Formats: sequence, C-alpha cells, structure tokens
Amino acid sequence: MKLEKLEYEVIDNVGFITLDYMKNFNAIDVEMATEIITAIKALDEDPEAKVIVIRGQERAFSAGGDIGFFYKKFQEETAGHLDHTLTDLVGEMTLAERNCSKLIITSVSGPAAGAGVGLALSGDFVIAADNASFIYAFVNLGLAPDTGATYLLTKTVGTQKAADICYFGKPFGADLAKEMGMVYKVVPKEELAAETLKLANKLKAGPLADYTNIKKQINGSYFDNYRTYIKDVEAPTQNSSGDTEDFKEGVRAFIEKRKANFQGR
Repeated sequence: MKLEKLEYEVIDNVGFITLDYMKNFNAIDVEMATEIITAIKALDEDPEAKVIVIRGQERAFSAGGDIGFFYKKFQEETAGHLDHTLTDLVGEMTLAERNCSKLIITSVSGPAAGAGVGLALSGDFVIAADNASFIYAFVNLGLAPDTGATYLLTKTVGTQKAADICYFGKPFGADLAKEMGMVYKVVPKEELAAETLKLANKLKAGPLADYTNIKKQINGSYFDNYRTYIKDVEAPTQNSSGDTEDFKEGVRAFIEKRKANFQGR
C-alpha cells in the first residue's frame, strides 16, 4: 500500500496508523482523509491485526483542516467555497472508525484541532498525553463543525457544554477533556507510547469476537443514527457555512493573524 501522508504497519498483532505529514502538522486534507480511510479498512480486513492504534507525532496529533490550502485558493480566486469533497471524506473517515469491527485506540500528543479532534474521539479509547490540547476551531473560521464533532460532544458532555465548546472555539487541555468524559486516560507525554501499547496488548489478548459484538451494541445504543446525522445534517450545514463570505474572511484572518471581521453572510 503506497501512502504519502501516513505510515501503516502491523507489529505483533497491533495495527498502527501513524499520521506523518508534519509539513502542515498532519492537517486532514483530501489525501490524508483518503489514506486514513484506506488504512482503517485494510487493517479491519487484515487477520494479523487484532487491534488498531491511530497516532500522530509528539509535537502534534492533527491541526485539523489545511487552512493554508483554502487561503491560497481564495487569494488566487480559483475557489470561493469549502471543498465539498473533503466534507464528505471526513464524514466517511469517522464512520470508518465507528464501523470498524476491531477496537481502535487513538493516541494523542500535542494539539488536536477541528477534524483532528473528531478523528481522536471517534476511536473506542482515547489516550492523551499531558501535553495534549483540543480545540473545535471551526467557528473561528466561520465554519460549522465536521467529523461528527457536534454529535459526539452533545452525547458526551451535554448540550450546554457542547455549545460553549463549539460557539466560542477555545482550547482546553487533556485533564479537562478527561473530566468531561472525552478521554479515557491521561498520561505523561514520555509514557504515551508505552501506555498505548499496554492497552493495545491487553485488548488483543481478549475475546476479540465478543469485543466486536460489544462494539456493535455500543454503536447501536449510542451511534444509532450517526450515519444519518453525518450525511443529512453535518455535511449540508458545513457546506452551507463553507459557501459564505464569513468563511473566506475567517480563513484570511487566520492566516494573516488578525481578528476576523464577520459580516453574517
């Protein structure tokens, strides 16, 4: 399997997907999302992989969307809106995680922003280093969330806290994420790899067929309408926000390091 933006390998029955494009801090663009989906599906079908780990680098898990890409297109006037293909792909990415028959551990070090948070939270277990931080920065760009963000948040932390996180776009640390139920375990960053592998080894030695059935039960009770939400609610609303002048202003302000002057259109 030829991959440009991540590494894919199976070591001692643990499948590893390592985001590895620090040129833009593992931003989830069309290529990255496509490769993640491909790797998840390949590991799901690989009998050698008993459990899956998705991880980034120590400096960053994922910066979310590639804002620089949109800025360049807006400056060149070759695009005036969000790439709807990317909206569809990040939706498929989170669905691939939830629909995978094998358990997925997401191992987070450094910042996880936007779609990077959705990638992390869509796993079955989230282990975060104590240097991890999370931010739903969509609103700062004049954009509605993607990657199941609002769905996952409202079910995990409730509507009021989800509103605070999504409407104001402020970062928060790993300890608060654990306190809110978003993270399974927080460990010192030096111990993240070892603690992730420890959990992976424990899971791979368990009753794997039973784990698959338990995951189906959790999906049935917690994610029963997740695909419908992704397809019929999330994608249309993000695409609608991505077609606004406010989105273009948000992207320009982010890159130009200034406060956005939103006009509500």
